[in-house]
Amino acid sequence: MSGNRTTTDPGGAPEAAVRGPRRPAAGPRKLFGSLMWAVLLPALMVLGAGLANWVMWAGVVVMLAVVAFAGCLVGGVWSRAGAATLVCVSGFALMLFAGPALYDVYMKTAGDPVAAVVTELTDDNDGQGSDWHCAVAEAGGDHKKYELSQQQNCFGGVEAGERIEIREDPLGLFPPRMPDGPGHSDAEISAEIAAGLLLLTAGTVFYGGQRRRS
Repeated sequence: MSGNRTTTDPGGAPEAAVRGPRRPAAGPRKLFGSLMWAVLLPALMVLGAGLANWVMWAGVVVMLAVVAFAGCLVGGVWSRAGAATLVCVSGFALMLFAGPALYDVYMKTAGDPVAAVVTELTDDNDGQGSDWHCAVAEAGGDHKKYELSQQQNCFGGVEAGERIEIREDPLGLFPPRMPDGPGHSDAEISAEIAAGLLLLTAGTVFYGGQRRRS
């Protein structure tokens, strides 16, 4: 017998022949699950990166655990090896850029502006690139002194004796942040790269969930 079958509507008009089983469309449950993990996993990666700014070892544990889980979910449970590889690579890169970006955004928005003076600027160049360090002292108040690195936006755009405005953490969890130099700052570049990696990671997780083989 032929594998075709013809059905008739209630009025008696024949419908088109059905040739073999049709692939079922992705249901709401699959869509919701894919969307949930696409939002949750990148959010946890960013949370781990932010935590690493405060407690390094705790943030690293969270980040590694989330990336490992994402790889197992997409590559093992959903059987999408290519998507799993891309999620792990983009997830690691996201965490590298998200930590500095979160620090910069937090300090620029919530940090208290304080007048300060650059007392010393050094470049520990080991032949592989510049490694700037700034000694900064408050211009008033308690005259607190800080040793800041490139993580706190210390670069070669300032000079010893120059007056600047630093941002101090009102909670006292993070060291002060030095102001941006002229032009497109490294903080903005880090934030833009982190945003792109966030979208890439989320999109790949969503694709893997929608195209899952199990």
